[in-house]
Amino acid sequence: MGRRPDDIVVSSWMELCERVYDHSWQPDIRHFRANYVFRGLSDISYPLNTSLQRLGGPYPQLEYHLLRNFKKYGTADNRDATQSDWWWWAVAQHHGLPTRLLDWTYSPFVAMHFVTANMQQYDRDGVIWAMEFVKTQQHLPARLRTVLEEAGAKVFTAGMLERAVRNIGDLASLPREAGEEERPYCLFFEPPSLDARIVNQFALFSVLSDVTMRLDDWLLNHPQLWRRIVIPKELKWEVRDKLDQANITERILLPGLDGLAMWLARHYSPSRTPAE
Repeated sequence: MGRRPDDIVVSSWMELCERVYDHSWQPDIRHFRANYVFRGLSDISYPLNTSLQRLGGPYPQLEYHLLRNFKKYGTADNRDATQSDWWWWAVAQHHGLPTRLLDWTYSPFVAMHFVTANMQQYDRDGVIWAMEFVKTQQHLPARLRTVLEEAGAKVFTAGMLERAVRNIGDLASLPREAGEEERPYCLFFEPPSLDARIVNQFALFSVLSDVTMRLDDWLLNHPQLWRRIVIPKELKWEVRDKLDQANITERILLPGLDGLAMWLARHYSPSRTPAE
C-alpha cells in the first residue's frame, strides 16, 4: 500500500507536530488529550498485519498452541498460574511470540521514533497510523462495553477482559444482544507494566475478534476511526535528529545495553541529507 488520496502528507517538522495533535482539545475536561493512539511504520507499504499472520501456514489453528507452550516452557520466574490468559498474551507479545496483537502507543513521538529508527529505510516514505480508540470501542459487543462502563475506563486491562471473555479465541463467538450485528470488532487493552520498555513506550495493544482479518482491511469499513500521516523520505533525517535531541531514543524506549548500542550506532552514523 503506497500513498492514499486521503493521506496527510507533511512537509516539515512543525507541520508533523501540528498534525499528530489534531483534534486533541476536549472541552468537557478542558485538556488537550486526544483519544488517538499511534503506530509508526518505517515503510508506508507495510500492512497492519500481525506477527501471527506473518507466521503463515494454518496460523489460526496454531494460536492456542503457541500460548500453551509459551506458558509451559516459560522460565520459573515467569510462571504464574493465577494470571489470566490475557496477561500471558501481553507477556508473549512483549517477548516476540507470534500473536494476533498489534503494538500501539499513546505517544505520537514514540510513533515517530519507529518511523525513523531504521536508517536502512530512509529511501522510502514512512507513515503514522492514528486510530481513535474511544470511538473504536463503541463498536464492541454490549457485554464488553459494559465492562468498560462499569470501570469508568476507556481502555481494557487484562483483568477487565478476563471478566468478559476468558480466552482470546472466544472473541469471535462472544454472545450478542438482540439487534447487535455479528461483525468483527477491534478492542484495545493496556499491558501490565512488565518492565521499563512497556512503561517508557506508553504502550497498548489492539486485538481483532477475527484472527484472519488484517486491521487495515477492518479500518476500510470504518473510515471515521482513523487517519494516516505520511512522513516523506526527505524529512526522515530531520525528524530523527530532532527526536534524538528530545531524548526519544533507544536509550529510553529500549532500556538496556541493546538499546544503548542501537542508539550509539545511529548517533555516530554520517548524515545522508544533502549539504546546504
